[in-house]
Amino acid sequence: MSKGAGGKERKPATKLVEAGRRKEWTGAVVNPPVWRASTHLYEDSKDLAKGRPDADGYFYYGRRGAPTQWALAEALTELEPGAEGTMLYPSGVAAIAHALLAVLKPGDRLLVTDNAYEPTRSIALGMLAHYGIEAQPFDPLDHSAFEAAFCDRTKAVMMESPGSLTMEVADIPFLAQVARKNGAVSILDNTWASPLGFRALEHGCDISVMSLTKHVGGHSDLMMGSASAGEEYYPALRKVAHYMGQVVSPDDASLALRGLRTMDVRLRQSTTSALEIATWLQMHPHVAHVLCPMLPGTPGHDLWARDFTGGCGLFSFVFKGGKPSDRARFIDALTLFGIGFSWGGFESLAVPFDPARMRSVRPWPPAGWNPEDRLGIRLSIGLEDAGDLIQDLKQAFEAMGEE
Repeated sequence: MSKGAGGKERKPATKLVEAGRRKEWTGAVVNPPVWRASTHLYEDSKDLAKGRPDADGYFYYGRRGAPTQWALAEALTELEPGAEGTMLYPSGVAAIAHALLAVLKPGDRLLVTDNAYEPTRSIALGMLAHYGIEAQPFDPLDHSAFEAAFCDRTKAVMMESPGSLTMEVADIPFLAQVARKNGAVSILDNTWASPLGFRALEHGCDISVMSLTKHVGGHSDLMMGSASAGEEYYPALRKVAHYMGQVVSPDDASLALRGLRTMDVRLRQSTTSALEIATWLQMHPHVAHVLCPMLPGTPGHDLWARDFTGGCGLFSFVFKGGKPSDRARFIDALTLFGIGFSWGGFESLAVPFDPARMRSVRPWPPAGWNPEDRLGIRLSIGLEDAGDLIQDLKQAFEAMGEE
């Protein structure tokens, strides 16, 4: 369904509406129904003996999914140019773990970006070590050190851009090219931008991972992850998922499909609001740094403008000096921003962060900063009015100064 009239490639917003809606899966209704089933029946003994191909679209057993899950996987595959298929997992962390397990074996070595999502770092440096896989963090902005980090045992590179919490933008095409030259698989956590904002496989990555909990779900009511890959690595993803019994519920798949249809307009709105709020924060006397690569003049903006076609509502800022108790007063004073993990939903969120304890190579605060400017807050901008959110931040800054 990726081609429109005249054979022209459909735009991403159109794909979001059309993808995965095969007639054999929807029948006479608009959305694929929720197919709840553990057992798939065969017509007769002859049909049973013939077997079914191991591919989406063929009934076999509930663990391999049914039309609701197949529709979501197919839609995600259509959104990622170059993808052969997509596997679904019960969370984004599960997607990261299984993508790594699909391409690594005991004795292999993994390079993991030093500014990765903390569970990614824990998987790399913790879980994989139990399987005899060595992980080494790397600075995504130090290209010379990255090139020098490879050895014969280096078989995969785990990347994330922008980086978790601190929002560094890596030169993903360069890193992926170096990985490929050294015979390593490049895996990108592409949750921040999604394929709407960054086409991972077209930029040289081998596997693109997303937490569907975030933008695809969009309503803070489901947990799910995905991994998409081309024909070289998709079979490995599928095999390991089957080995590990990975399956998502059809009810959650249906919610993800519903969220997928409106993802483009939600991302556009949250991005517009985030830029307005980030611009306001840049001028505030209590703010030392705004970490929002979509904003001109901020770190990583040039790379973002070169490689990305969209953004989202997630960014961070750093206070000028201050104590943790000041930051706590600021957060507690917020009324429109909830305090909670995750992001990408319709509601705005704020959480404090202190990345120094999660870094091995790339220091926090960065070189050249005032070392007193280290207390950060990550904002997830939702669908509220941007002016109302700015007013909420303004009164929280005022409350922060009240001892």
